[in-house]
Amino acid sequence: MSIPRLKSYLSIIATVLVLGQALPAQAVELPDFTQLVEQASPAVVNISTTQKLPDRKVSNQPMPDLEGLPPMLREFFERGMPQPRAPRGGGGGQREAQSLGSGFIISPDGYILTNNHVIADADEILVRLADRSELKAKLVGTDPRSDVALLKIEGKDLPVLKLGKSQDLKAGQWVVAIGSPFGFDHTVTQGIVSAIGRSLPNENYVPFIQTDVPINPGNSGGPLFNLAGEVVGINSQIYTRSGGFMGVSFAIPIDVAMDVSNQLKSGGKVSRGWLGVVIQEVNKDLAESFGLDKPAGALVAQIQDDGPAAKGGLQVGDVILSMNGQPIVMSADLPHLVGALKAGSKAKLEVIRDGKRQNVELTVGAIPEEGATLDALGNAKPGAERSSNRLGIAVAELTPEQKKTFDLRSGVVIKEVQDGPASLIGLQPGDVITHLNNQAIDSTKQFTDIAKALPKNRSVSMRVLRQGRASFITFKLAE
Repeated sequence: MSIPRLKSYLSIIATVLVLGQALPAQAVELPDFTQLVEQASPAVVNISTTQKLPDRKVSNQPMPDLEGLPPMLREFFERGMPQPRAPRGGGGGQREAQSLGSGFIISPDGYILTNNHVIADADEILVRLADRSELKAKLVGTDPRSDVALLKIEGKDLPVLKLGKSQDLKAGQWVVAIGSPFGFDHTVTQGIVSAIGRSLPNENYVPFIQTDVPINPGNSGGPLFNLAGEVVGINSQIYTRSGGFMGVSFAIPIDVAMDVSNQLKSGGKVSRGWLGVVIQEVNKDLAESFGLDKPAGALVAQIQDDGPAAKGGLQVGDVILSMNGQPIVMSADLPHLVGALKAGSKAKLEVIRDGKRQNVELTVGAIPEEGATLDALGNAKPGAERSSNRLGIAVAELTPEQKKTFDLRSGVVIKEVQDGPASLIGLQPGDVITHLNNQAIDSTKQFTDIAKALPKNRSVSMRVLRQGRASFITFKLAE
């Protein structure tokens, strides 16, 4: 080896040694979870369910070929597969489908929290404790919207878990999960909090905790702990393209779960606040069109007639910036806050309306059991007035029937879409335009006048109603 190269290697080694001495001892220490696991595991349970299904529903189902697997793996997969059983009570041929999940005890007399999807449609629920004993559980109540279920087993002086405050969680904190992935009881996995307050599609009322804790089938319903051994969430979902864990998992905050649990225990159902609005995200272009410095808030795209928002004076086109002093950074923040309120509560909203900040106070209602869906728009009738060529659409007055069907007081319906800006932003015949450039549209003439006066090279907003659902879109005119 040449002298220069030897000197280079020695220099690198010296640098590594110096850096190693400079690092504080705690920088390389990892948390020890053994005490947490020893204390918490006795209160974590395995949940299995049975559901009686007619044989004809499963008789033609193909069974996987397990012959090529090693004996240990074949035995494992066979245990997890539904097994046909003898019919009971002299009835028709049936089998029992089994489902495996997790849960945890929250009271010495046997109340247990788990996920709704773990026990959904079950005819019988069995809870296996840490000492391997099995008990039948009674379903106290369930809430599909939050995916929380409350069970009860007979017992006293049962081990329970300490409950923490999920609202105190911060991204980067260590967290631990205990559950039964693939039926392996009391499996421990660890990771960190990746984000808080996550919204998922069709899950508007739960501000999920996102973690990178490995979660797999069977973990659902199990507890998520902080380093103090306190439950901060219920493991509920994973994001995956393969069917297995891919580094993104979601937990229901324990604060939300306990609120649901208390309501289920006291009344058997859950009450949530409701405004009666359809909202959308405020992007950069919408922020510019509404006079905001930056994208923020929840844009009110639609208001249900006679709902709490309509009665309280909220208007289409309002951008809600805060509720009861809590800022609305993303539009998904609003349902979380509203859903946490009880019917009859007061909500103070700070909104941007016509470029100015103002306050709106209203009374929150109760979310309806079943949401009504508006019908699709009918075809526009003759009598359309061609709008400015700058947009490239022909519009018509709304008929009385259309106004009644969709509860509209004003607007124009698109009859024809030509080449131009309208086609580029995806407008279609049958769409109803109710607002253009922050102005309500009362007639085809007014629409044409506003369209002619639209500014150049600046974001312009348009409120469009399609198949009963409203949203704001933006565009820019170059000429």
